[in-house]
Order: sequence, then structure tokens, then C-alpha cells
Amino acid sequence: MPEETLPTRRAGRDGASRRPVMLAIAGDSAAGKTTLTRGLVEALGPGRCVSLCTDDYHRYDRAERAELPITALHPDGNYLGIMEQHLQLLATGAPVLKPVYDHSTGTLTRPELVEPAELVIVEGLLPLHSRLSRACFDITVYLDPPEKIRREWKIARDTGERGYTVDTVLGDLERREPDAEAHIRPQRRNADLVLRFAPIDGHDDPEGTPLSATVMMRPTIDHPDLTDVLAPGPSRAMHLGIDRDSDGRAADSLHVHGYVEREESMAVQKSIWTALGTPGSDPPGSDPPDCLGRLEGRRGADERSEPLAIAQLVLLHYLMERAR
Repeated sequence: MPEETLPTRRAGRDGASRRPVMLAIAGDSAAGKTTLTRGLVEALGPGRCVSLCTDDYHRYDRAERAELPITALHPDGNYLGIMEQHLQLLATGAPVLKPVYDHSTGTLTRPELVEPAELVIVEGLLPLHSRLSRACFDITVYLDPPEKIRREWKIARDTGERGYTVDTVLGDLERREPDAEAHIRPQRRNADLVLRFAPIDGHDDPEGTPLSATVMMRPTIDHPDLTDVLAPGPSRAMHLGIDRDSDGRAADSLHVHGYVEREESMAVQKSIWTALGTPGSDPPGSDPPDCLGRLEGRRGADERSEPLAIAQLVLLHYLMERAR
């Protein structure tokens, strides 16, 4: 729930226009934020959705951080005041000239102009760190994979895409751990939705089974009605249950099973896509776009995760309901 009131009209635009719908996706390094965001943006289309990464607000480049006692996860290592100002401007429909951090080289490069679209997705390490930044968002998500899996993802990504050795990545993980515990994980308690990709406890899945997904839906925002999607009853692809949150309170959770056949998962995906009113340019009733569920950049361009695709469709449902 937004903690401060923001103007409901776009600044400097037609007075009849509504402000953008803002979605935040927070989480630790290599938790899957970019993968999740990429599919959403491509499904919605560049004319309707724009994304930005709050990691672009790093205060120091990689070489400078190597000489400092703080990491990129620490608030003091980022221009959070500028980030907050830019989020407020975007939330009211104003453009920003955003800094750019190049993860492949670890350097700060030429800034770029970001014009807000109808939907704005913000992902990164610290988008939910402050009360002021949280107030800019309509929907907030925290990615919470098991730490063992996240570390495997980070090793694979940083050695495959960023030129690190395994020993360097392991050392970096240990150095970052105090800042992750102090500044990244506390954002979980401020998220409307907690998204977790992990094996199902107690389920003996064969090797290669896609990770299942759980979307914990806290009572901080209105949740879309998925009755029609769940109504067919005994679909093995997805079910709604009640879990205990980290504070012990009960919360609704949508469980998406990775072990089901792709045909069953695709039937659920098509039901959600149809319920959305098809937000992209495809004609009503068409199949969901192939960009959903794509694992490009992590384990190869040809790999897919149907639980990821369903989780992305659920987030699209939130965005479209709020946009209406």
C-alpha cells in the first residue's frame, strides 16, 4: 500500500491523462529480477511499458568499490536521493535523465532519457529501501529464491556473462553478505507480493524438473480475481492455498507446479492471457507470447520455465487491473 499520497495526474501532460502504473521488483543480486522484467516488458510492448534498473544509481564503479569497505548493496554506495527524486517524477508522468551502470564492464556510462509510459517497471537491489521510494509504487514484488539456488544462479551468470572466476564470485558473495542481510532482505517485509522459485518440499522431482513458483499475496493491495482461471478445478498446474508469512500471519499463496506437463501449464497460461483481455497487439484469444517464461541470459536462449511464464502472467494481471 503506498505510504504517501502522490499526485494522480501526469506532470506537464494533458490534464485528462492518468499517471503511470508503477511496479517495483526488488531482490538480491542474481535473484531473477531482470529475467522476470524482460518478459513482462516484451509482452506489453515498448509503446505501453518502460523499465529501468535502480542499480544504475551506483555511486562508485567496480574499480572504486574494490577499494572501499562497502558493496553495491549498501545504501551509501548508491545515489538513493537522486533515485527517489527520479521515481517521484516518473510516478507523476515526467521524464528523467537517468544514469547508466554497465554491468559487463563495471563502469558508469552516458546517461539516458527515460520517458514514462502507461506502465513503468522498476527492478533492482534497493527500490523498496526507503519509505519515499516505496510510496511511488502501485505494486511491489520481492524475489526470494532459496539462498543456495540464488548463489548457483550468481555463479553461472557472473562467470558466463561478466568474466569472473568461480573463486572471485564466491569471495564477492561472502563480502556482500552483511550488506545483503542489513539492506536487501529487509525489503521483503515491504512487498505486496513475495515471489519464490524453488523445488517443492517433499516432492521427489527428477533432475531437470523446472523450479516451481509460489506467489505470496499479502493483504496490502487488492488482488485480481483469478476465479475463472482456477474454476476448472483439479488442474495440476496451479492451486491457491494459505501459507504462514515470515511474521507468522496467514497469507494467500498461489502455487505453480514445475512438474506438470507443458500442455497442462499452457492451458492455464492461455486462460490467464484471455482473462487479461490480451494486453499486447495480438488478436483476442491468441496464445500468450513466447517471451514469457524465457530463461535467456541464464541457462541458454532455448530454455523455458512454465512456472515463470505463469508468474509473469499473474503480474501482468495485477498491472492490467490497476491500469483499468
